[in-house]
Amino acid sequence: MPAPSRGRRTGPAHNPNPYGPLHRALRLLEAVDRHPHGVDTARLARELGLQAAAVRELAEALECEGYLLFDDGVWLLGGALTVLGQQNREQLVRARLHRRLADLREELGAAVYFTRYHDGELSVEAVSATDRTPAVQEWVDFRATAHASAMGKCLLSQLDHDGRRDHLARHPVARLTSRTITDPEQLLHRLERQPATVPVLDLQEYALGTVCAAVPVIAGATVGCLATSLPAAETHRLRAAAELLSLRAAPLMLAMAV
Repeated sequence: MPAPSRGRRTGPAHNPNPYGPLHRALRLLEAVDRHPHGVDTARLARELGLQAAAVRELAEALECEGYLLFDDGVWLLGGALTVLGQQNREQLVRARLHRRLADLREELGAAVYFTRYHDGELSVEAVSATDRTPAVQEWVDFRATAHASAMGKCLLSQLDHDGRRDHLARHPVARLTSRTITDPEQLLHRLERQPATVPVLDLQEYALGTVCAAVPVIAGATVGCLATSLPAAETHRLRAAAELLSLRAAPLMLAMAV
């Protein structure tokens, strides 16, 4: 039997490019990274020039290792990549948050907001609105008017008594409309009696012509809330919208916990 030629491998296991799978995996991760809001298998296949079945198989293998996540029909970067850099985790959390808010906006038919109380101030982290479902006009800085808005009162209700007094000392109550509570003691009394499971309402206290509802979102040490706004002419929808916010708060919390 003739001996095989020097330097030549024989047999079915021969692979002319042993790094091919690794290269495809890296290109797949890069492609997903270009779509912070997620990308489906078909689009990945077109971008990579591969068959959809091959992309799905490779993506599922990366999902098993935690490098990709399949959520609501699209692929996102997975939590395992957080060990490579905090920015990846923040990107994933923010992408998930915006997608959840957009879904909720469509379900409610109204603008939705996610806000936090951080370092002694109210911070609007994300807003999902369209021309059909516009956000409330911020005619006075939300940070200075927590006493009048649903999201502000919802955040203040999650603080302790000293935390509320500290906030009001730095941001004194001011009359924004004829419905605004301007007595600090009355406001504090209402905040202390606010049940954690009951949505907080704003019935034209911040702006005439707009009503709002907000519910707490608790994720670790985060003091946050989920809110929605409607035209005053649609006040009859506010109670149902508030109940839906309460139902969706827990999934939103899970979406943030990467």
